[in-house]
Amino acid sequence: MASIQPATAGNPLALAALFAGATAIATSALFVKVSEAGPVATAFWRVFLALPFLWAWAMLDNRRMHFTAFTRNRSLLIAAGLFFAGDLAVWHWSIVLTSVANATLLSNLAPIFVTLAMWVLWRKRPGGMFLVGLAAALSGIVVLIGVDFGAPGHLLGNGLGVLTAVFYAGYQLTVTRLRTTASTASIMAWSGLIMSAALLPLALLSGEPFFPATGMGWLKLFGLALIAQVAGQSLIAYAMAHLPATFSSVGLLLQPVMAALFAWVLLSEIMGPMQIAGGMIVLAGIGIAHRAGRSHRE
Repeated sequence: MASIQPATAGNPLALAALFAGATAIATSALFVKVSEAGPVATAFWRVFLALPFLWAWAMLDNRRMHFTAFTRNRSLLIAAGLFFAGDLAVWHWSIVLTSVANATLLSNLAPIFVTLAMWVLWRKRPGGMFLVGLAAALSGIVVLIGVDFGAPGHLLGNGLGVLTAVFYAGYQLTVTRLRTTASTASIMAWSGLIMSAALLPLALLSGEPFFPATGMGWLKLFGLALIAQVAGQSLIAYAMAHLPATFSSVGLLLQPVMAALFAWVLLSEIMGPMQIAGGMIVLAGIGIAHRAGRSHRE
């Protein structure tokens, strides 16, 4: 049984992209929480408004290879778009039904599903120190969730948060398989187009508000599209193309820490001592996983 070879875990540019992308995405829950459109409609606008920027990037990057990438990777690109569409639709409802911290934290349980899939499907067993880092990061999430996990009215939202993690794990693994045959720009542009096509009928059939009611509502949607989708997801797609899938998924646990901090400052969602301690444990787990990957390479 082969072991995961995290030889690129020390790539400084990819690491910077991973953490910057996680921070940008951490703002998305705030935009969803204050959106004037419904949860699935907000997911649609998030992707649709980002498409011109993503396609401009892809065409400037390499027009010919952009279309060739879809021809060669049609199934994987469609899968990536559908996984991410499911991720956003379910996660946005989770944000509405529970706290920003809970929805974001539970959605970042993706490392469990990533590691399980790589072990079961590809027989790639992670190393011991990496598992220590993963366990520490997940323990920090448990501390952060605390007693609020089973609060009345939050059960469905928390369950949707876990389901979000399943969808996002599928997206991460798919993007990782695309890394050798498609550029980050092409992955984002094609998967975004597929996501829009999948989310539009879901939003229209849900009966929720589809358009924002005010100009400020539109500004919030544009902010969500540019910061979370264009900047955040593109940075993460680049990072996942240059880092091992299991390490990328653990590094993204910075996202719930930053989301909890933003929610505390901007939405008055209080972070007590236990939540702060949990955030520190998560960051410690990320550091252990990083060192494990780097020492394995050396």
